[in-house]
Amino acid sequence: MHRRAAALAVPLTAIALAVSSCGSIPDEWRTPAFMRMGEDELDPRLPEVSGDVGEEPEVTFPDNEPPDEEISGIVSQGSGEDELVRNDDLLVANVAQYQWTAPGEGELVEGQSSYETGAPDLVRMEQMPEYITEGLVNQPVGSRAVFVFPPLTEEERTQAEAAGQPAPEGASVLVLDVMDRFNKGAVVPGEQTSNGGGDLPEVVQEGHSQPEITIPETDPPEDLVVEPLIEGDGPEVEEGQQVIVQYTGVRWEADENGAHEPFDSTWSRAGDPFDTTIGAGAVIEGWDEGMVGQSVGSRLLLVVPGDMAYGETEEEAMGGPVGTLVFVIDILGAVDNPPPAEEPSADPSAEPSEGEEEGSEE
Repeated sequence: MHRRAAALAVPLTAIALAVSSCGSIPDEWRTPAFMRMGEDELDPRLPEVSGDVGEEPEVTFPDNEPPDEEISGIVSQGSGEDELVRNDDLLVANVAQYQWTAPGEGELVEGQSSYETGAPDLVRMEQMPEYITEGLVNQPVGSRAVFVFPPLTEEERTQAEAAGQPAPEGASVLVLDVMDRFNKGAVVPGEQTSNGGGDLPEVVQEGHSQPEITIPETDPPEDLVVEPLIEGDGPEVEEGQQVIVQYTGVRWEADENGAHEPFDSTWSRAGDPFDTTIGAGAVIEGWDEGMVGQSVGSRLLLVVPGDMAYGETEEEAMGGPVGTLVFVIDILGAVDNPPPAEEPSADPSAEPSEGEEEGSEE
């Protein structure tokens, strides 16, 4: 299946869809990109898209047949050359999908707009088709891009249907608003106002690097401990949101060599930010309780007892780290999740099926 068909074969939430660790863009990468932006002219075959970035777009479809090739363009550019999209970023984007069905005719695909759900997509650039990434790289945060995918060929329709995927009529149009970006190695700004210490682990973290965690020679606390090392000034994390974090975890108990090596860390994956739903049982209880209510932009020291992590014994842990765990977590961002799908309601006018009587109980 062609790359465009593969991209359209999943919902936009699935499209959910290494930058320099210092987060800055070398000067020689900046001006040429902006010069090219200024010189580019939009393909006249693109639908007209109006409205402010960050608000639901208005799309007007041209009075001609959809093109038979992929076309794209940046219809609105953000400001700030320090915030250019890179090819391995994690983006927060509002995305809406439309079907361009005939000359001058098109419509929003039901359920395929983050403006309808109120929940943006998390787009990992490394997982996107080249056609998507090449249109976004070097564009500023706050930009709006439009992508047009031509109608599926008969072969592509057959492949999609065989895979159980929808085969829409006409061309598919994506409008994507880049709302924020997180690069590899991203950390929260600000200096640590606390390093922990005393009866708590001590944390030293220099710049964009894995934190060094020193465990005291004392028994671990029995209850969950949440110690802000950097206090963020962003909104409070709410239950059910998606959080974007950097983290490192170690066991309180030393290994056979007397060390406390990380059992898991985003820094072991090149500082690639991790995202997960918080406060809904998707992660350990210590994370759910420890992060909800904390401010975005915070660096947290979490000491999580085994009964709020993976358990106190090998049998309980089932392969996870045993006992009290220590995490250092940077809360880079938090965004809403889409609301759960509504269950179809029963039709009160429906007649009882054969063999059932109205008002009967099991």
